[in-house]
Amino acid sequence: MSDKINYNDYKEQWLKEINDNEAMTTVEKGRRFAFKLVSQWLDFNEDTDDIFYCDGSGDGGIDLAYLQRDDDNHDDDTTSGHTWYIIQSKYGTSFTGKETILVEAQKAIDTLRGKNTRLSYKSEDIVNRISEFRRKASANDKLVFIIATCDPLSDDEKQALNDVRVIGQAEFGLLFDVDSVSINTIFNELENAPLNRLKVVFNAKLVPSGDDLLVGSIKIVELYKFLKEYKKQTNDLDLIYEKNVRKYLGRNLRVNKYIRDTLNKSPERFGLYNNGITIVVKDFEKTNDDLYNLEEPYIVNGCQTTKTIWGVLDPILDSGGTGKGSSDDWRCKLDKGIVVVKVVKIGESGEELLIDTTRFTNSQTAVTQKDFLALEKNFQEWHKTFAEKYDIYLEIQRGGWDAQKVLQNNSLSVKRFEKWTRAFDLLKIHGAGWMSNPGLSFGKNPPFAPGGSVFKQVISIDYCFSIDNLYAAYLLNELTIRIKFGYGVEIKTRGQTKFLFCFVIIELLKFCMEFAVLDTNNQNITKAAIKIFSDLESDAAKRLYKSALNVIDDYLSSKGENSVFNEDSFKGDLNAFLKNDKLGRKEFSKLLNESIILEKKSMKKDGDLEIIENVIKDI
Repeated sequence: MSDKINYNDYKEQWLKEINDNEAMTTVEKGRRFAFKLVSQWLDFNEDTDDIFYCDGSGDGGIDLAYLQRDDDNHDDDTTSGHTWYIIQSKYGTSFTGKETILVEAQKAIDTLRGKNTRLSYKSEDIVNRISEFRRKASANDKLVFIIATCDPLSDDEKQALNDVRVIGQAEFGLLFDVDSVSINTIFNELENAPLNRLKVVFNAKLVPSGDDLLVGSIKIVELYKFLKEYKKQTNDLDLIYEKNVRKYLGRNLRVNKYIRDTLNKSPERFGLYNNGITIVVKDFEKTNDDLYNLEEPYIVNGCQTTKTIWGVLDPILDSGGTGKGSSDDWRCKLDKGIVVVKVVKIGESGEELLIDTTRFTNSQTAVTQKDFLALEKNFQEWHKTFAEKYDIYLEIQRGGWDAQKVLQNNSLSVKRFEKWTRAFDLLKIHGAGWMSNPGLSFGKNPPFAPGGSVFKQVISIDYCFSIDNLYAAYLLNELTIRIKFGYGVEIKTRGQTKFLFCFVIIELLKFCMEFAVLDTNNQNITKAAIKIFSDLESDAAKRLYKSALNVIDDYLSSKGENSVFNEDSFKGDLNAFLKNDKLGRKEFSKLLNESIILEKKSMKKDGDLEIIENVIKDI
């Protein structure tokens, strides 16, 4: 991303589709603002059925609610958790400062307590769901109140949000937490968003090992001060983890419990029990005996360690008070505690060293984030090729498209795009159709992210995944947009079946290829898909996708013999069924396969096969 982009330009572009849409009511604009902001921040798409809109009359202080299910592939000794995000969105002039936070948060807390009886049916539904969630919640689960604003919170507003945490935890215990998100949060998460040559003081005992490496230790308290100063300068502590292969996995991850227990009980032994952290910097400069200026620092190994340290120390050391407390003995022990640290200088053009450092220092775990497609060389190359070959902007990191539009507005020399797509979405389309995994595509993200099982298979040499595979998936994705799958659609059978549709249509395409005596390997499927979906107005394309829709609509109907509700494996939860890894296999979804077989017979009878064969026969 060019350093010509500034935050105000980015914010204006980010809001443009909302501000310029005169057809939207105020409520609709607020809803769109909330969804765009929170979905980019928490990484979910409109396909999910775990998003609930409550804004409007009787919302009870809840504009949006989102259930995030932790489906990451953790170690065997780790228990996954679920998090309910309760979002209060303040778009435009509706936000007037800390009073707004306190009033709206109290309203939301009263609603969740069941003290607000004047609720819309949507808000009542959320209250009932969260009541059940609280009843079943484990130590791994969280209930988080989010304030979503255009600009970052001021110090007074942050303090008000901390007050909300105290109020909420008094009612709901440690299950409750708070956070904030703004357009600035998304802007700062862009891979190359400039940090204005950020320099943070680092007080540590370090010795050089060559010109580019410092090794040593830092007191736990000094590490906390470093994190605090970083957050003060950037307004977002999470930025320091943007080059890490994973984000914070939660206070209840087992290893984080051990870190927290050590901090609480034996902080003086922390250096003995913890493996330490690695920080990469553009440059470092020693200014005094133990003082260093770290330029543009990123923690690439030690996210769990440092975020847990922050979570334990910040409420204690930044809570005010001048007298002595009962924790004086603990503070003496804390002052003796250290963290082993490495500081690696990568220089101005050391992206390869940064990536290698990130990978190798995290080789003990396969936990990754889909954002780090941006670190994958092949995706960086495909990003360029998509632009050159197809004139489409391939987004490989959240917020990239909005930033690209800013560049297009600010410079006549920048390549201009009208079309764009997300690389990660295309991987999931490919997984659903080409790899016959509609349930996995709908239900999980980690397998498709770098380090995940599907991702590893796709980028393996034997699989021969190419730019054409991405483009074919793009064309199929465009078809699903045209048909209108997803939340709030008019045709109910299309609400949760985008990936199932992709599976069905590729199954029918393979049947047409067999009729044309073509090998149905992945590369041929890709060639045939490009031939068919390049012209969605063609007779062949219409016949193929209407056949696939026949299967979807019949299968999701409650009346037909081959209805999903009649499947032996269906246990009453449609959402869980459609997200099952076994969806599409004959032993799990027998009636789905029978519906596909019946549709194949209809295609043969209606002459569809000959029409489609004429289009794909020369691939």
